[in-house]
Amino acid sequence: MPQFLLCLAILVIGYFVAKAISTVLVKGLQRMGMDKAAERGGLTTALANSGYELSKVVGTLCFWGLFLFVMQLAFSVFGPNPISELLTRMIAFIPNVFVATVIVVITAAIAAAVKEIISASLGRLNYGKWVANGASVAILVVGAFAALSQLGIAPAIINGLFYAMLAIVVGCAIVAIGGGGIQPMRAQWEKAMGRIESEAPRLKAETQAMTAEMEARERDLQIQLQANDLEHTPRAQVYTQPPAPNVPWSKG
Repeated sequence: MPQFLLCLAILVIGYFVAKAISTVLVKGLQRMGMDKAAERGGLTTALANSGYELSKVVGTLCFWGLFLFVMQLAFSVFGPNPISELLTRMIAFIPNVFVATVIVVITAAIAAAVKEIISASLGRLNYGKWVANGASVAILVVGAFAALSQLGIAPAIINGLFYAMLAIVVGCAIVAIGGGGIQPMRAQWEKAMGRIESEAPRLKAETQAMTAEMEARERDLQIQLQANDLEHTPRAQVYTQPPAPNVPWSKG
């Protein structure tokens, strides 16, 4: 009975401690802007059916990871037992979950940044939106495969699917270019080059306009900073140049 009461006390206290730590972590991640980065990267749409935001998912993982330690500590009061051994194996798997979560978050941030950069550079062109979305999706797919590989979930299947995708892309390119597709590929390449050449003046004009806008914003920012400095600088006494001798002068 004393061992059971001690185990129960450890579970209750550890539950509230883990809950408090996870709550603080969720609020910190929300203030850091993790949910906004996930929204730009497309993870919010993937998590829409679950009803959780990315910060809450990370907080939930943190809670259960901490609670596993609490359970291991609680059941260890009974000495060696199968439950403690199972919990030890589960705790050993937690670093993989943490690394996989970090990979997904960083990949989403990189995909969002790449999408914004490409959209800002080529957004007004006909193919700019497709290029931006394609680059973002490609980065997210690579990040998803890396996270699954880190978790060790069916590594043979995951690696096989990844290599199969690469083989499909390379095989299609080989068949299209070498297997009787040289002339069509040449025609498509000439068509693409012609479109790029036709849109080059437009792209150059947009680049110059963006540069001029950035320079104007920089000048406005400098003027605003100078105005703020003048507002916060105490006024000093200014003395006028002394006039000629025999004429009294005063300070202004």
